[in-house]
Amino acid sequence: MSEPDAPAWAPVPEDMARLAAALGVATEYWDQAGNHVDVGEATVAAVLRALRVDVSTPESIQAALDELRLRDWRRMLPPVYVMRQGADRRLWVHVPDGTPVRVHVATENGARIDLDQMDWWVDPVDVDGQRVGEASFTLPANLPLGWHAIVAESTDAEATTPLVVAPNHLHPADIAGERQWGFMTQLYAMRSASSWGMGDLDDLATLAAWSGRELGAGFVLINPLHAASPVPPMSPSPYLPVTRRFANPMYLRIEDIPETSRLSPAVAARIGQLAEQLRRLNPTDDLLDRDAVWAAKRTALEAVHSAGRTPERQAALDEFLAEQGPGLRDFATWCALSDVHGPDPSAWPADLGHPTSPAVTAFRDAHERAVAFHSWMQWLVDEQLAMTQSAARAAGMAIGVMHDLAVGVHPEGADAWALQDVLAAGVGVGAPPDMYNQMGQNWHQPPWRPDALAEAAFLPFRDMLRTVLHHAGGLRIDHVLGLFRLWWVPDGFPAYAGTFVRLDYDAMLSVLMLEAHRAGAIVVGEDLGTVEPWVQEALAERGILGTSILWFETAEGGVIKDPPTWRRDVLASVTVHDLPPTAGYLRDEHVRIRSELGLLTTPEPVERAHADRERAAWAEVMRAHGWLGQDVDLSTDAGIEEYVVALHRAVAGSPARLIGVALPDVMGDRRAQNQPGTDQEYPNWRVPMTDAQGTPVLLEDVLDRPDLLDRIVGAVRGTVD
Repeated sequence: MSEPDAPAWAPVPEDMARLAAALGVATEYWDQAGNHVDVGEATVAAVLRALRVDVSTPESIQAALDELRLRDWRRMLPPVYVMRQGADRRLWVHVPDGTPVRVHVATENGARIDLDQMDWWVDPVDVDGQRVGEASFTLPANLPLGWHAIVAESTDAEATTPLVVAPNHLHPADIAGERQWGFMTQLYAMRSASSWGMGDLDDLATLAAWSGRELGAGFVLINPLHAASPVPPMSPSPYLPVTRRFANPMYLRIEDIPETSRLSPAVAARIGQLAEQLRRLNPTDDLLDRDAVWAAKRTALEAVHSAGRTPERQAALDEFLAEQGPGLRDFATWCALSDVHGPDPSAWPADLGHPTSPAVTAFRDAHERAVAFHSWMQWLVDEQLAMTQSAARAAGMAIGVMHDLAVGVHPEGADAWALQDVLAAGVGVGAPPDMYNQMGQNWHQPPWRPDALAEAAFLPFRDMLRTVLHHAGGLRIDHVLGLFRLWWVPDGFPAYAGTFVRLDYDAMLSVLMLEAHRAGAIVVGEDLGTVEPWVQEALAERGILGTSILWFETAEGGVIKDPPTWRRDVLASVTVHDLPPTAGYLRDEHVRIRSELGLLTTPEPVERAHADRERAAWAEVMRAHGWLGQDVDLSTDAGIEEYVVALHRAVAGSPARLIGVALPDVMGDRRAQNQPGTDQEYPNWRVPMTDAQGTPVLLEDVLDRPDLLDRIVGAVRGTVD
């Protein structure tokens, strides 16, 4: 993949650096290799413009600094207050100097809690010709959990702001106990004989119930189910959705929708024909075709929607619509607009550019049935997700289905349109250069604007979490560093010429903790890559699990960390979706792919030599522990299989609370699902699951318990001799 030329580098002027610091924009950072990097003026200026700050002249920069200094003094209360239980907190209230003020908390259940004023002096400030004072009030440590309101009343003014009270700590052990293990699967690639060409929620329920009941699994971790465009071509990447809040109806099992019983025989027969055409693809190794699957399922869903519902079912739908509120209305409207005008809002008529415009309201009224159809599909997904989680828990799973949350959304998608007031334009989220992608990455996803998200009281973030967690026993957060800081790449810049932008991580984590606590869900943060130790410590202090991938568990100088010394509160696994399955990794697939695609910055022989040393070093560790036989020949297929099992023994030899087993590993699959830093160069997210010979594997083959599956599961459960 080609990158644009880097902008000419120049140091950041002092006044711009002060403005950048005030807005959380980094002018320097340390890379993964421990090198200090200065960020150029062009990058910093472009990022500040994306934050809607004028940096065109020294005067405009000074005006922006002055505005930031007085911003909070111009309002009575902060836009939102986020706290955790366990310690008193100070709340500021701004009123004309000397004016008395009273403050209370109105809780979400209707109670009133009056706040005591603190003896805390802050010098008054002159603001727009008026002298403004700051009163301080105590927010007590024992406030109830929830989303409340702070109400301030003075002689001639009143203000209200949201108050978020989160638990001080999540308790994953209360859910997971000492240890749980589970499969990790890309649901779309896990087909059964009954699938419509791709894996679906019925397949997920089958895997969860079977692995929980027969194998003692405590969870199943799946790829993000976030919605893609309803208009082809559908993006294959589950990590580049049009929304993170709502799900892709492509995963519905049509036959499980109750209203299919209302179809006429002729329509039911036609739907059966569509299903059969796609089922013929299940045993093939053809690349997965989302557009074909969605075209057939959409035809079926439109027929089922037209069949109507019983009064009881309609009442359940109405309740769901009320719960989801304007967020679902806007998403369904975007889908209907995409049906008519295409999925790129920049190509729509100009008056449809914002969800609150009169033209959008008129469109929604004129296309009421289409909006209702897209809303209805989300209700169906919610129902089937509920049934899936219920099946998992009924089979004895402690956690059940663990969902995955992508780091961002498609720049032309529903969230980018509906949430444009809190997302930054002109930049894309990515990652700085690292050992596995030495040119950096740009995922072209619009990031949260930290200032705008706080002004919106973090409600867009909360609503997204609440919907995703509705029927989840756990939530994995991809690139959890994105709750602390994000790598912003300005449009037109190469991926390595970005910089970090800081978020209010304490508030973000607190909102996450509150919603996870209320859902009874465990949270896992993918804390790999350029993550400072204090970030991992902040997650652990809050009861959010981290992530350990065996190949990345190295200390300074590349020395392997012995598995018994790994962290306790993590989800540990041998591999991850951005690497080939273990049997492929052991055959240098990660080197071959990057070499063929021109993604290496060192010669291929050097990379292969590094891979040889890595394998040898891990073999030495595993033999020292007795996890790998001394006489195993790692150059043979049989030796590779022994190595795969031994690596899972190594992960099980760690203290990790959760252990993930990649489903392709138990079938001997070798092909990578994704190569970071590529788009069309590699068939990312379109590869069906196969066995060691490259023969397509169906869910029924997994349920037949091949020898490798039993050996790997036995390894993580500690039952292998």
